[in-house]
Amino acid sequence: MADLDPAHARPPGTSDELVAAVGKLSEMVERVERARGALYDFHQLMGGADAMLDDVVDGLRATGHEAWADRIATELVGRNAIEGRWSFQIVEEFDDCYYGPLTDTERALREDLMAGRRHVLEAEMKERRRTRGHPRHTATPSAGE
Repeated sequence: MADLDPAHARPPGTSDELVAAVGKLSEMVERVERARGALYDFHQLMGGADAMLDDVVDGLRATGHEAWADRIATELVGRNAIEGRWSFQIVEEFDDCYYGPLTDTERALREDLMAGRRHVLEAEMKERRRTRGHPRHTATPSAGE
């Protein structure tokens, strides 16, 4: 495709099938990125929720409900999100066990099979779908067609 910038052009001799397979892996990584974001949302929500319990305990003590304050302080404040782990440990384990190896593998595959180029499939799709000559359909940011 003539107007693709070198950072997104497929390497010479690369088949459509390989571009599609690498593109699918890229899409998969994007999906895992979203899952990881949800995991970080969970981590921050759990931390904030746990911190709110301090106000609950203080409010119960201030209103003379020591038994309930003690129960919540003992049973809920600082409780593990899952067995043996707070949410930060869940995030770390996910990053170490799944996310890190996935992104390392995806990067290595791109380096080996696509000369390090990212989003080749999408760049080619853009090139097929854009309207040449339209000021909002340029091939690259600096292209003044």
